Amino acid sequence: MTCRFTLAVHILGMLAWVERERGDSVTSEELAKSINTNPVVVRRVLGDLRRAKLVETKRGVGGGVTLARAASTVTLRDAYEAIEEGEQLFGSYPSGPNPRCAVGPTLAIYLHEVFGKAEESLKKSLSRVTIDTMVREVS
Repeated sequence: MTCRFTLAVHILGMLAWVERERGDSVTSEELAKSINTNPVVVRRVLGDLRRAKLVETKRGVGGGVTLARAASTVTLRDAYEAIEEGEQLFGSYPSGPNPRCAVGPTLAIYLHEVFGKAEESLKKSLSRVTIDTMVREVS
């Protein structure tokens, strides 16, 4: 899992908080200041969140970013899948184990199954936390 997931959750949480407190949108510059990073980094993460239909963006004067749906319906799993799609949670063998090794191929299959179960457990756990719940608990 990359730090981009943490950035995505921060962005979603801030959007939910600003919506609740100000009823307003947030600019990528505001998000970048909150996260302490460059706005370009935020815009890249926002692109993934927009493709996953978790945020809406409006350009120009008066533009900004808002949640695309209620914070109570967006889970941490939604953010995880938007950001980490196609990425492996656990690293694998760079070149695969030696096929002539007595334990290598069997161990690789075993680890693949264990890692798959661990990732599914993580996703289930992330499904239980909504952005709304997170914001209420930290505010």
